[in-house]
Amino acid sequence: MDADAKRALATDIDAVARLQGSFVLRSGTVATEYFDKYRFEADPSLLRRVAEAMIPLLPADTELLAGVELGGVPIATAMSLLSGIPAAFVRKQAKTYGTCLAVEGSEVKGRRVVMIEDVISTGGAVRDAAVHLADAGAVLTAVVCTLWRGDGEPRIEGLAAPLFAAFRKEDLESR
Repeated sequence: MDADAKRALATDIDAVARLQGSFVLRSGTVATEYFDKYRFEADPSLLRRVAEAMIPLLPADTELLAGVELGGVPIATAMSLLSGIPAAFVRKQAKTYGTCLAVEGSEVKGRRVVMIEDVISTGGAVRDAAVHLADAGAVLTAVVCTLWRGDGEPRIEGLAAPLFAAFRKEDLESR
């Protein structure tokens, strides 16, 4: 994706997902601005463009995409449709019924898997999902996200796999 297309996509994501108002955050504090990532994931045109921007970040030997519940699932699905790479979905915890699995969809055992996530700030959900993938026998080779909201270079503490981000918070906040 060239620089102009990337800037245009960042502008469009920001326009759809950045909300103004009064929002209670997970911490309990009240904010006047909120980034609603589900807004760009629910828009078919934006979702396609996001997936197209993330596909080039995949290592060449990727065998499977693993979308992290909930936000990574639509992105992994869109990337799978566009790339032809099969997908799996990683739950926050294993189901207590049916298959009782934490990883659903395509078989991950022994496959080179790239975890797909929407927005990462500290990587807690990714670390948890990595445990589920390891338990299922996956070989986690990388993590690819739409937006890195952390500080500094994209990386997840305690995770050996590299993290690649289509955008950083500065790409959207400067709009």
